Amino acid sequence: MARLAAFIVMLIPGLMAAGGIKFMRDTLFGKLISPFPFLWLQFVVGVIFFVVGFGFFAGFLLHRDRKNGKVAPRFQKK
Repeated sequence: MARLAAFIVMLIPGLMAAGGIKFMRDTLFGKLISPFPFLWLQFVVGVIFFVVGFGFFAGFLLHRDRKNGKVAPRFQKK
């Protein structure tokens, strides 16, 4: 059950990052999606979604690897 909960917790930021990539791609091809009034706003929201989703995922992996002792010495907590 804990693995399923962890999977769901990791699925949400993954979908968020994928949505951010889609927003940025649609902006580059000039396709405006309905909730956004401007292309530049769509691109900025896409960058924010991607950075937040990817950052959460990377932080989770770093925390897990630190706990298991599988990171380089420079990434160990002091």
